[in-house]
Amino acid sequence: MKAAASAQRRLLDLQAEDTAIAQLTHRKTTLPEHEVIAKGKEERAQVAASLVATRTRLGDFTAEVEKAESDLVPVKERLARDIKRRDDGLVTDPRGFAALADEIEHLGKRISDLEDAQLEAMEQLEVATAEEAELADQVLELENSLRAVIAARDEQLAGLDAEIAGHQQARDAAAAELPADLVALYDRIRVKAGGLGAAELKARRCGGCQIEATATALAEYAAAAEDEVLRCEECERILVRSGS
Repeated sequence: MKAAASAQRRLLDLQAEDTAIAQLTHRKTTLPEHEVIAKGKEERAQVAASLVATRTRLGDFTAEVEKAESDLVPVKERLARDIKRRDDGLVTDPRGFAALADEIEHLGKRISDLEDAQLEAMEQLEVATAEEAELADQVLELENSLRAVIAARDEQLAGLDAEIAGHQQARDAAAAELPADLVALYDRIRVKAGGLGAAELKARRCGGCQIEATATALAEYAAAAEDEVLRCEECERILVRSGS
């Protein structure tokens, strides 16, 4: 392929823009905030799951307390009636009085058991309530922290996108001034060679692969016409002669 020497030299400007775009794009994907956000979301999900489980337990303990209170009401009412019957002397038969006394004793024990269960449920409810409040605070704190990091990341991404747009505009302008076939060749090589399609030949060395050209290759380069598009014998990138 042939192209004016000036056009070949302009390939280095095109390459500089492509390199800048690639570097900025890499920076976008490797911002440390990405990892911080991912870990923060994972931690928030774990705490949120614990909060859901605690709220479920909180509902269970609340139901237990309410049930204990509900169970106590009829037992206490019956005990009060039995005590009144005993104290009012309404039961005079010895066997009936003994049965009444046994029932009063049984009801007293039943009330004691129910009150113990109620107290235990209330203690569990108190612990779960405190735990729920603490976990809710943690979720809120994590969400606030995440929002701050996301905002910082988005601000950086916006800045990088603006820089990329500027380099893309300069790249498009440079490409428009070059022969289409030269740009097409450069782009094919660039894609294949990891982003570097053209490199300067300077001090006997290819700026792409950094390998020093052999004497035979240098002789061929020197003998080539000025408008001949040279290719590195090692990496096959376009070699732009600098004259040094």
